[in-house]
Amino acid sequence: MPRARKDVHHSMQILITGGAGFIGSHLADALLARGHRVRALDNLSPQVHGDLDDRPDYLDPDVELLRGDVRDARAVRRALEGPPHVDAVFHFAAAVGVGQSMYEIDHYTSTNNGGTAVLLQALIERPVQRLIVASSMSLYGEGLYRDAAGRRCEPGVRPLEQLKQADWEVRDDAGAPLEPVATPESKRPSLASIYALSKFDQERMSLLVGGAYGIPTVALRFFNVFGTRQALSNPYTGVLAIFASRLLNDRPPLIFEDGLQRRDFVSVHDIAEACCLALESDHAAGRALNIGSGRAYTIRDVADLLSGILGKAIEPEICGKYRVGDIRHCFAEITQAREVLGYQPRVLLEDGLGELAEWLQDQAADDRVAAASQELAARGLTV
Repeated sequence: MPRARKDVHHSMQILITGGAGFIGSHLADALLARGHRVRALDNLSPQVHGDLDDRPDYLDPDVELLRGDVRDARAVRRALEGPPHVDAVFHFAAAVGVGQSMYEIDHYTSTNNGGTAVLLQALIERPVQRLIVASSMSLYGEGLYRDAAGRRCEPGVRPLEQLKQADWEVRDDAGAPLEPVATPESKRPSLASIYALSKFDQERMSLLVGGAYGIPTVALRFFNVFGTRQALSNPYTGVLAIFASRLLNDRPPLIFEDGLQRRDFVSVHDIAEACCLALESDHAAGRALNIGSGRAYTIRDVADLLSGILGKAIEPEICGKYRVGDIRHCFAEITQAREVLGYQPRVLLEDGLGELAEWLQDQAADDRVAAASQELAARGLTV
C-alpha cells in the first residue's frame, strides 16, 4: 500500500501526462513520498472523470495540475518548461479500451499515436533525464503457448469459424489445444486491435526517439491493473472496475466467451512502485519490461471473488460471445523486471480486492456496460 512520505537525496521535478487519472494519481502519491515534485497534465476527459470541472478529490493537493490535452503542443511545452523545468516525464495520457478503439479509430489514433508524437517533438527541443512510457500487454495479442511436444509457440488470431462454434481455446494447425504459459518480453507482437496497435506505436516511438536524442527511455508493459480510483462509469476501463460497476447496481458481471480465459491482475500500488524503480534504475534505459503480478486467474474466478468480497450473491452472466480484438490467454513473465528493476509485486489479488471493496462502499456507478455492448454488436464486432 502507499508508503509514508519521506525525503530523498535527489529531488526531481516530474511531469505525468494523464496524471489525474487512475494510475497517474497513484504514481503521483508514490513520487511525492520519495520527495519529488509532481506536475500533472490532464484533459480530465468526461469518459473517465464524468462532468468534473475541477481536480479530482483523490489527487494530492501537492500535485500541480495543468488542464490540457497532450495533443496540444502549447500545453505540452508549458507543462515541460514550468517553471520549474521538468527533469523526467511519465507518459500515461491515452485513450483506453480495446472494443471502443475498433469504432473510434480516429480518436484513439489521434490521442495515443498523435499525442505521443507531440510530446516527443517537444522533448527533442527540451530533453529530460528520463522518459517512462506506459505500454500494454495488449500488444502481445495472444500470449505464449506450449504444444503437446513441449515446444513454445506464438499462435495467431483464432479463426472466426471456430469462434462461431463456441470453441474458444487456442489450437495448433492439427486442431490440438495449446497450453498457455507466462509471456516474456521476447514474444513477438500480434496486434489484434487499434488500441494494441496504438500502444505499440507509443512504445516504439518513445524508445526510438529516446535512443536517437540521448533521452534514457523505459517502456513498461502493464498487464491488467486494478485498484481504487478507477473510473467506474467508463465501460471501456479495466475489467474489475466494469464488474464492480455492474455489482454496485445489483446486476451480474457480463463475461465474454466462457469466462475461462486467463489474465494477470496487478495492483496499482505495485504498478506505481515499478514506475518509481524505472525512474531510479541505471539499467532500465532502452528496455521494454513486463509489469504484472506473475500470476494467472480466470475471468470467471475474478468475478466470483469480487462478488463474494462485496457481499453480492450475484452469479456472472456468461454471454458466450466473442468480441473482436479479444485474446484468449495472456499473463506475465516478470523475470526481467525483477532482475533489471528489483521489482517484486507485493499485493495479492485477494488483499487488493479487499481494499477495492472498502473504497467501493462510498462510490456510485452509472452502469453503461449494456450500452457499450450494444455499440459493439451494432457494428458487427461481437460474434
